Amino acid sequence: MTETRWLTDEQQRAWRGLAGVMTLLPAALDAQLQRDQDLTHFAYWVLAMLSEAPTRSLQMSDLAAASRSSLSRLSHLVARLEERGWVRRERSTEDARATFAVLTDEGYAKVVAAAPGHVETVRSLVFDGLSDAQVRQLETISRIIFGRLDPEHRLAGIQGTGR
Repeated sequence: MTETRWLTDEQQRAWRGLAGVMTLLPAALDAQLQRDQDLTHFAYWVLAMLSEAPTRSLQMSDLAAASRSSLSRLSHLVARLEERGWVRRERSTEDARATFAVLTDEGYAKVVAAAPGHVETVRSLVFDGLSDAQVRQLETISRIIFGRLDPEHRLAGIQGTGR
């Protein structure tokens, strides 16, 4: 049996700070989007991923990976987005087992309308309190942690910029 590698006091403080951010930030982003756009953060993220795709469409399995969700959770969300006219599903012409989520013009308009408020909230909550050097450190630290969480680099394509 290996001995537990307890966190140092400094690591404990850093971990608790990160854990607090992981708890509070999603709730704050969700609250702004719900209040201003009647969207959950997850729905916004999915719409944004689709808006950034070259054809505004992604295979459902790829969209699940990009949105960091299960296929089941994504399928439920896409059904709700379809009801609102923001997304439609299309069967692949090349693989009958594959289904694509396609962002409609109305869905694109929704994500474009939601983006300014979302970006302002992200800027206000995250970046306005950081220096340029700290932003670079945050990017470096995030990339390192992300790499440890996704060692096969399955999600590497979604680490870039977004709405």
